[in-house]
Amino acid sequence: MDLVFLIISRVLTYYSYALIIYIFMSWIPNARETSIGVFLARICEPYLEQFRKIIPPIGMIDISPIVAIFVLNLAGNGVRQLFLWF
Repeated sequence: MDLVFLIISRVLTYYSYALIIYIFMSWIPNARETSIGVFLARICEPYLEQFRKIIPPIGMIDISPIVAIFVLNLAGNGVRQLFLWF
């Protein structure tokens, strides 16, 4: 049971890192057109798109990635609490 929690926890942590890297890549010109940028777009955009439908960009500022990372951290805490019960 601890192994399952460890795997889920690590996957959520690595996905959170991938989201942060993908967000910072938007600040660098042409970074998203690289092979790493395309790979991160394929794994991060479906998750971020769900939040962009709810929270539209305000001018040039898109706060949906911040909410997405916050929800991902809440999910990690929820998984931790579920495994503490068992």
